[in-house]
Amino acid sequence: MGSAADMRAGRVAAPSGWRGLPLPRFERMFNNGELEYVEQAFAPDALDHQEPEGTDAVAHLKQVISTLRTAFPDLRFDVHEILAGDGIVACRSTTMGTHQGPLNIGPMAALPISGARIEVPHMHFFRYDSEGRVTDLWHVWNTLLLARQLGAPAPDLRVGTAA
Repeated sequence: MGSAADMRAGRVAAPSGWRGLPLPRFERMFNNGELEYVEQAFAPDALDHQEPEGTDAVAHLKQVISTLRTAFPDLRFDVHEILAGDGIVACRSTTMGTHQGPLNIGPMAALPISGARIEVPHMHFFRYDSEGRVTDLWHVWNTLLLARQLGAPAPDLRVGTAA
């Protein structure tokens, strides 16, 4: 098995067994809120490519999990598909929960607690080291849909309109 640098450079293919890694991790970290498990699942130098360079991915993920579970105590990630190839494991999931606490994420922090049920599509892409720990994370979720499900006014997205 190659080094994390080899894997990041795409020089090592993902072993077929890596396809099974995301499911128990979503269950333990997000669905059960096991924050200490983040340190086992992620390499110490893991990169979250959606965050500024230098962000401690492990500490950041723990904060994200805590923030989401505070806002949605019944938080659940349901994984629908998992694909593996070329050193990357990808999965499509739905984030679900009931808004029962403050959601301290950007402009959504100003939204009142609504009791609304959310279902938000989410995509994750993972690269692992030789020990099966995440070295790289890319993720995309529909935050506009999340905000709308929580009662935020819909922005005017028509072409040619000024903000």
